[in-house]
Amino acid sequence: MPLEIKFHPVAVQEATEARQWYFDRSPTAAFAFDEALDLAVAQLAEHPNRWAKYLHGTRHLTLRKFPYVVVYRVAGSAIEVIAVAHEKRRPGYWKSRTE
Repeated sequence: MPLEIKFHPVAVQEATEARQWYFDRSPTAAFAFDEALDLAVAQLAEHPNRWAKYLHGTRHLTLRKFPYVVVYRVAGSAIEVIAVAHEKRRPGYWKSRTE
């Protein structure tokens, strides 16, 4: 049974800003970004421990065809998405969200 997914408010903002960046360049790219993020979240819900351990007690999954990672942790019966981070950003900039 899939676990519930909870997004940190700033992770929602990051995803929205990334989508807007793609939309400004191509609505098709923005749609593809949304699909890649939706697929990643569905995969996390089904198999949360499948992806490698990352920083600060989290795990991460790279979006297919996009330079973004979904940083998350399993907390009880839910998955907390901590960040939707660009791969080139400073690793762990979102650390304060895990505390």
